[in-house]
Amino acid sequence: MGNAVSLPFKLAKTTLSFYGGFFHYLWGRGRRSPYFLGSQSTFPYLRPSDSDDEETSLFKKHARIHLYCLASAFYLWDKPHYRKGSYRDDLRDNLRNVAVPGTGVPLSVFVRNKLLALGYVLTANPAVCLVASLHNWVKSRFSASVSGEYATRLLAPDDWFSYWRLNCRVAGLHALLNDVPPGYDMENKWTFLVEGEKRGVPVSPYLKHPGIVVKHRNEEGGMGIFFYKNATDGGDWIVQERIYNSDWVSSLLPPNPPLSTFRVITQSRASIDVEAPPKKGDVTALSCVFRAGRKGASTDHDSILFDVDVKTGKIMGGTTNAHWYRLGLSQTLPGTCPWRSVHGYTHHPDGNIPVTGNTVPDIRGMLELVETSHLKLCPDVPFVGWDVVLSADPKLPVCLLEVNLSCNFFRGSFDRGVYLDFINDALVKLQAQRLTADAGGKVFRQKE
Repeated sequence: MGNAVSLPFKLAKTTLSFYGGFFHYLWGRGRRSPYFLGSQSTFPYLRPSDSDDEETSLFKKHARIHLYCLASAFYLWDKPHYRKGSYRDDLRDNLRNVAVPGTGVPLSVFVRNKLLALGYVLTANPAVCLVASLHNWVKSRFSASVSGEYATRLLAPDDWFSYWRLNCRVAGLHALLNDVPPGYDMENKWTFLVEGEKRGVPVSPYLKHPGIVVKHRNEEGGMGIFFYKNATDGGDWIVQERIYNSDWVSSLLPPNPPLSTFRVITQSRASIDVEAPPKKGDVTALSCVFRAGRKGASTDHDSILFDVDVKTGKIMGGTTNAHWYRLGLSQTLPGTCPWRSVHGYTHHPDGNIPVTGNTVPDIRGMLELVETSHLKLCPDVPFVGWDVVLSADPKLPVCLLEVNLSCNFFRGSFDRGVYLDFINDALVKLQAQRLTADAGGKVFRQKE
């Protein structure tokens, strides 16, 4: 009975901390002051205490980072983005096929303008967090803490979507305030291949013919013929032979699978001060996920996501995030779209193939490859998501397909302390750069 009585007060306190912290960094003292760490922080909510245990300390750190970066999205809103005309444009593009599970409404609808986005953050966001907390309580047969889950969802969200957006905001701020360092060019697939080849990075092979012609075997009269000018000759198309999964990867997949990659996330401390020369040890691999493609799929975007222990290479449990990509009003019907995904996959569902418990060959070599590649190609970029291929080609058994700089962990596990400490240190520098830009009246312009 006591818990039921105190619950509204706990929920209200969490909500007030959210509003207070968000506005502190949006318009308040936090917007105009340096981003101090620890007891020096100007953040008046969730202050660190000597009595905090490790989990509480981590929660408070995460909450402050989340609120700072969430508020920073509105600072970035109409400013140039490293791959789009503005942060708003990038946001709309990336959210057009993503919906809160069970709603069917693409989140891009809510970022059509700044006022609408602000309204969503201040109203719909707390409401969704509360519904998720109650849903979790019911699923746990009324044993989970509603107030604890609500605080996590609202102040320090640890779901894949929130981490993805956090990485995107950090990348957006970093690129803007550092005048788009050269490493951001690597998100262009062609630049990545050319520069990777120049710098000794094992990128996926590409053909160097000026162009190709593709014909349908039965069409006549000039129909069914297509001409593609290769990027090597100034065209828009990268022409490559198809890459096939290695025998080991194939043993974990059903017949007719797509190329199934490993998503590895690295972070670079060299990006904090882009003027300083990068050095070995600046880059750390955080996570690894095996994207086990579905039968008949074209790419591994349709896959089961199996977490990989970066220390041992052991493949752990699998899950999906496909329910976040289900659009349309039909998804609001009961039983149509799950609110939460299944986290207990041990076998690939297309053939009941055992995956969990297997060990990735030479995981240390894979991680060292991406750490070295981050250092060679883009040490001036905070986070990189690498698509690593274990291929059937004996001449190139391991290669890198491409990079993603506003990257997604794909539900992989990682050391939150290492990750949050890095972002904390990065925000100290970024806030100082932002204050300098404010004082000088800097006008940000799109990079040519």
